[in-house]
Amino acid sequence: MNKKLINSVINVFENNIIPLTKKNVNLGNKIFGAAILKKSDYSLIVADTNKEILNPLWHGEISTINKFFKMKKNKRPSSSECIFISSHEPCSLCLSAITWCGFKKFYYLFSYDDTKKKYKIPHDLKILKEVFNIKNGKYNKKNFYWKAHDLQKIIMDLNEKDKKKYITKINEIKFLYSKLSYNYQSRKKNIQIPLK
Repeated sequence: MNKKLINSVINVFENNIIPLTKKNVNLGNKIFGAAILKKSDYSLIVADTNKEILNPLWHGEISTINKFFKMKKNKRPSSSECIFISSHEPCSLCLSAITWCGFKKFYYLFSYDDTKKKYKIPHDLKILKEVFNIKNGKYNKKNFYWKAHDLQKIIMDLNEKDKKKYITKINEIKFLYSKLSYNYQSRKKNIQIPLK
């Protein structure tokens, strides 16, 4: 992953995904968001966030994919010409949606373990284990359809100067997500959704 892509992803989190997530968490939705970038120049095509108070299937990735496919065909690039960005490692529903839509590469910021432990939303790991018999979220991250990439692991493999710079930015994003998570967790008992 090159620095230009990392810079674009951080910029999209700060200026698009997090503001949308903040707005939707205030309505009672979970903290998950996503974006689709052009592979050619890493510019933003669309971003969206979780809207499951309207429909339990409208996870951040699903809302983003819906927004992407609502674009006019002549304005929308092929999904194979795009990079999918997810705030959190996609659940089984969203992994399937990414597959069916033809995205060849996706990046996520927070792992399933982060989602369960830091953000107290254990459903991704539970569903993978109970429905698909996949223990500890160990699905095939490189397969016929796509390749999945953990942004934090990629940053840890950079040289020390770049790593330090990006860790600082990621820590700022983590802090914002901690606040969003607290907001969601403190209000979720009053929200009418199946899996809180």
